[in-house]
Amino acid sequence: MTHTPTIWINAGETSGDLHGQLLVQALRDQCPDARFLGMAGPAMREEGVEARLCTEALSVMGFTEVLAQLPRIMGLLRTLESQLATSRPDVVVVIDAPDFHFRVARIAQRLGIPVVYYISPKLWAWREGRVEFLQRHVDRLISILPFEVEFYARHGMSIDYVGHPLLDSIKTPRIMNVRRHDNRIGILPGSRKREITSLLPIFSRAAALLAARYPDLEFVLPVAPGMDRELINRCWVSKTPVTLVKSSSRYELMRSCRAIMAASGTVTLETALLEVPTAVAYRFSPLTYLLGRMLVKVPFISLPNLILDEPVFPEFLQHDANPAALAAAVAQWIEETPSRARVLDRLGALPALLGNGGATSRAAKIVLDTMRRT
Repeated sequence: MTHTPTIWINAGETSGDLHGQLLVQALRDQCPDARFLGMAGPAMREEGVEARLCTEALSVMGFTEVLAQLPRIMGLLRTLESQLATSRPDVVVVIDAPDFHFRVARIAQRLGIPVVYYISPKLWAWREGRVEFLQRHVDRLISILPFEVEFYARHGMSIDYVGHPLLDSIKTPRIMNVRRHDNRIGILPGSRKREITSLLPIFSRAAALLAARYPDLEFVLPVAPGMDRELINRCWVSKTPVTLVKSSSRYELMRSCRAIMAASGTVTLETALLEVPTAVAYRFSPLTYLLGRMLVKVPFISLPNLILDEPVFPEFLQHDANPAALAAAVAQWIEETPSRARVLDRLGALPALLGNGGATSRAAKIVLDTMRRT
């Protein structure tokens, strides 16, 4: 009897779910008879992953936020261990989200299942000592950021750098040929409730300041699956109108924007690859921010700035994330200014630094190679 390969994929947040969807597509191309199980969000479920747990159950961020959810997280881990023990997949793939996935990796190893860590955890930002854990509990570590190779090499660990999967999703003629609307400003407040409640009121007031100066501007906000439209409407506190758009064509919508205000996260790399100047903002809980100031070692919070090693996108944290500052940043890009030209010029360097495409196919090959060696 022929064995059907079973691949367990675990995504702990929305961005991981999107990366998981692309990885499943590439795995299915290379191994058409594979069966996919895991902790899946809407994108992975749409791709045919059998969701034994849902990614939406783990949408938390930050020190204090995770602590508050700890009993629920421990319950998820117990359920996950039971599912892994029953289904006995050939390989477990965990995607980013280290605080949860380090525990998943330990569980899988204890059950004798090989582990591939896709999208290596950002230990270069803080908690470098966790490299030792990866050396002990992970069979293959896949990186999508170029500067991580040197970081792990300094710690005596080799990793697989595959490039960034977003290139294949974004740098397509269909998306990059979308017509720019010179009066359109994108609003991307994040998908988590806390991000929306802390950032969207600020973005809405910044929009009002911009509209007072440029009356023809329109503001658009793509609504991702799982985002609460009522919450969005409550948090848009200014009288300046905003159009909520389904996120099915979010890249085309983002590409059409003249500029964007965005929460820090993977979305800032998306806007950078779409070549849209972006003002990046984030507000943490006071304790999370205090701990972060003491522990985090990187000069920037947004991926484009980290990859390019310069502040191409302006960043606004905590009290610096205020309407006047964000409006001033966006205003400098509405007309054809030297500031706008400089941003676009630097963004043009990103694709070559990120592998020029094919990242997900390379990652899928590593997953299958790891599975077949067991």
